Amino acid sequence: MLKVLLASTVLTMSMAGMAQAAGDAAAGEAKSAVCAACHGKDGIALVPIYPNLRNQNAAYLEGALKAYREGQRTGGNAAIMSPMAKNLSDQDIADLAAYYSSME
Repeated sequence: MLKVLLASTVLTMSMAGMAQAAGDAAAGEAKSAVCAACHGKDGIALVPIYPNLRNQNAAYLEGALKAYREGQRTGGNAAIMSPMAKNLSDQDIADLAAYYSSME
């Protein structure tokens, strides 16, 4: 019984942490002006070398932005993206990911 109670507590705490970390699409839209310069106001890139962000998977976007921020992504557009992501908080990243993933 103790194991079940402990597992239930851990699961509940994990779910609360996930809910807290979830992004706010409206906040992401407000933060997206800089992104729009290359990725377009509607999430469709203006230049073919930049990826489209519209309707992209939120977990992928979060992982990519965090990897750029931490210097773990070094190829492709990293020279442009790493400085852009450097000052983003985890919440900023979650908000941007929520915004772009919610675009239809």
